[in-house]
Formats: sequence, structure tokens, C-alpha cells
Amino acid sequence: MQTIYLDGQSLTFEQVQAVAYGGANAPRVEISDAAKKLVTRAADAVQTLLSRGTIAYGITTGFGAFKDKIIPPDQVELLQHNILVSHAVGVGNPFDIPTTRAIMLIRANTLSRGHSGIRLTTLQLLVDMLNAGVHPVIPEKGSLGASGDLAPLAHMALPIIGEGKAEYQGEVMSGAEAFKRAGLKSITLAAKEGLALTNGTTIMTAMGVLQTLRAERYSQTADIAGCLSLEALNGTDLAFDERIHNLRPFPRQIECAAYLRSLLKGSEFTREHSSLNVQDAYTLRCIPQVHGAVRDAIAYARWAFEIELNAVTDNPLIFIDEKDEITVLSGGNFHGEPLAIAMDYLAFSVAELGNISERRIMRLTDESSNIHTLPAFLTKEGGLNSGFMILQYTAAALATENKVFAHPASVDTIPTSANVEDHVSMGATAALKLRSVLDNVERILSIELMSAAQGVDFRKQVIGVEKRLGEGTRGVYAMIRRRVPFIEADTVMYEYMESMRQLVAEGKVIAA
Repeated sequence: MQTIYLDGQSLTFEQVQAVAYGGANAPRVEISDAAKKLVTRAADAVQTLLSRGTIAYGITTGFGAFKDKIIPPDQVELLQHNILVSHAVGVGNPFDIPTTRAIMLIRANTLSRGHSGIRLTTLQLLVDMLNAGVHPVIPEKGSLGASGDLAPLAHMALPIIGEGKAEYQGEVMSGAEAFKRAGLKSITLAAKEGLALTNGTTIMTAMGVLQTLRAERYSQTADIAGCLSLEALNGTDLAFDERIHNLRPFPRQIECAAYLRSLLKGSEFTREHSSLNVQDAYTLRCIPQVHGAVRDAIAYARWAFEIELNAVTDNPLIFIDEKDEITVLSGGNFHGEPLAIAMDYLAFSVAELGNISERRIMRLTDESSNIHTLPAFLTKEGGLNSGFMILQYTAAALATENKVFAHPASVDTIPTSANVEDHVSMGATAALKLRSVLDNVERILSIELMSAAQGVDFRKQVIGVEKRLGEGTRGVYAMIRRRVPFIEADTVMYEYMESMRQLVAEGKVIAA
């Protein structure tokens, strides 16, 4: 089994995905030897500061608006305990297990850089929880995306001190009981540790990484769905000619057009270039321009989150120079603005994949729009049968909902902590909205693929069953037909829709 060694500098998207979704086959996580030395050095520095009586935020002072309240040395441990129990005020549904595992991994990684002052034993306990499958119950809502993701991260850390709830082997129980069953022991936090565990952008980062990976899958799936729809609609691939796109050299527009050409290569379902009908509607003709622009947003999100995965985002930070001089600096790396903007940009961009997909579904089902290439609502006996009429309604409802979710969270702010924390990013809200957009796009693309396959079957009745789809789309069509039959007459369709959604969500459309 693969082992991932955390050093705070080299964690990748693919490693996060493997730990989050790997289940019983997830890689084991360890702290690198180099990181252990740096973590220990910073923890020793905290003890040195205490022995000197140095005043340092969050170590010998209160938090937020209580930054000027000096904490006596004999109450420093209680201070760290109190930050967890007082900040664990999240609400809403708990994060699913994959997201929770990503949160734990990313938090452990940033603490491994050795600037946070946490003891190695405390950090190792967080890693041991992850490896043992002890998953804290973390409510989704409560973070403002500045001063870090305080409330949800407090819930993450509660089992470490014997508090809170956790999931273990499929059962939710008290954190203390989960530790007992897993053979772990809770601890008393030392100076700075409560702050180190809670003060950072980990919730935003975990969700951003996982949702960016989904966006990458759905972007490619949208290209595939668009090509299968084009074949069902007797469209032309002329608009994907590389000469067109080289004259407007957006790199990802060019990449998208090349991918579309590869999917459609060898297709006998596309319209001849010499046809009098020389161009298609925008939803087919402009796929590279629209889908390519979405690829830009996805690439930006990956860039931002690749940086954040290996960033130190708590406060204050501890620096030790070559002469062993200790400096504690207060700053604002916990502020989630770069992530909030990236997720808002990604959310409204991915919503466009849903918008254009829904319009292609409309064209597949509207006989007049597709110039009578396909029967009305993709059914043989229209009137008696409604066919795919209401599937387009569902897609339209989801696309419309996404327009609400596309409103940026990052343009809002609300002051907290007696106006000390007077500007916040709302990055966690942006992350939750992004996930909702992707959920809806996942279903819209599923409907388009199902509709396009139905349309291809009607085309076969006209041009002949022996005609071949494109090199990329023929495998997708065959996979759809293994799950979803041609709909001869009205039947219960939501189960087919769910089966199709699973194929999209699991990346099987891309694999096919």
C-alpha cells in the first residue's frame, strides 16, 4: 500500500483524492522525518517563549477581541482547551466522510511545516485518527472564511481532547468512545495547540480541491455530451477546425476544439461540409468557446488550490533563524479571499456548462428547433407519450437554481469579534455553493447524455444501424445502452436518470 509522507510542501490533488475516497485501500499517511524535526523545533520554541514570559497572541493572550487579555502561565493549557469547546458551534449537516478525510489530511500537512507550534505528539494523533478511520463529525456551516475556518475546525479537533462526536466503522458515537474503540488516547493540549488546530483555511481548501477535481471531470464529460448531441442532431464538426481556433488563441479553447475533433473522428453521424446547412446553432457551434472558457476557470482554481495545499495558514506564525532566535509574527494567512474568489469564479463558470447543456437538451427534444431531424420529445407516439419532455423541465429547473448559486459569496462580508475581524471572505459559503452547482450540473449532463443516446437511436433508423459514431462517442453510447435502454414508450424514468448520474459522477463516461 502506498504511503504518503507529509512535509507541508509536496501534497498533491491526487494524494488528497486518494486519501479522501480510497476507503479500505486509502494510502497510509505519515509525517516525514524532516517535518518531525521542524515541528519539534517550533513546539520547543513555544515553551521557550512561555519560560521567558513573552507576550504572544494566542499563546499568552486571549483570542480575537480578547487579544489584549494576558493569560497567566498556569492557565495556558486551559486557554487552548477553551478555544476548542467555545468555537465548536457549527450547524447544519455534517460533511461526508471523504471531505472530512481531506480536511484532516490537509490540516496535518500544513501543521507539518513547523511554523505553528504544535507538538509532534498532537500532530501525530491527528494523523493516527485519519489512519484508523476515526472521522470527527464536522457541521458544514459556521465558517466566515477568515480567522480561518474556526467553527468547523474546532469540531474536527474535539475528539483529540475527548470531546465531540466521531464516526468510526460506520457508526457515529462520542469522540471518546471512538478513540477507545480505535485504541487511541485523548490528550491535554499545550500552549498554542488549540489555535494551531483551528486557525486556517482547511475547510475551504479541502472542499476546493475536491470540487475542482469534480469540475475537471464534468468539463470533459460536457465535451463528450456535446459531441454525442451533435451527432444525434446531424450537426457538423466544421466549427471545430483548428484553423478557426488558431486565430483566437485562447489555449484552452484550442485544447477543447482538439478534443472534440478526436471524439468525433470517423463519425458517420455528422453532416457533410458541403451541405447547404453550413452552420449549427450556438450550443453546438460554440462548444469550444464556451467549454474552453470554463476550462480556464478550472485551471485557475487548480492553480490557487495547489498553492494553498502546501501553505501555512494559521496565526501567529513562529520563525526560528540560523542563530536560534525566535520570532512570533501575527499576520493574516488565514484569510480565505484567494480561495473564495477562485470558487466563485469556478461556480458561475461551471454553471455555464449546465446552461449550455440544458439548451442542447431543449434542441434534442424540440422538433422545430432541430429541423425535424428527431421526433418531438424523442418519442414515437407523441401525444400518447410525453417522451423526454419533462426531463428537459428538470434540466431547466436545475440550470435556473444554479443561477442563484452563481451569485458570488466573496463580494459580501460581515464584521465579527467586536469589529476586530472586520472583513471576511465568506469562502466556506462559496465552497458550499460551488458543490451545489456541481451537483446540479452532474444531473443536467446525465440528462443530456441520456437524451442524446435516444436521439442517436432515432438517427440510426434513418441513416442505418451500421453507421458508426465517432471514435470517442461510440464507447460512451454503448456504455449508456448497457445501463439505460431505448425508451419505446412512457415509463418510470427517474431510476434511469440516477443510473446515468452515477456514471457521470464516477468518471465512467470519460473512461468509456
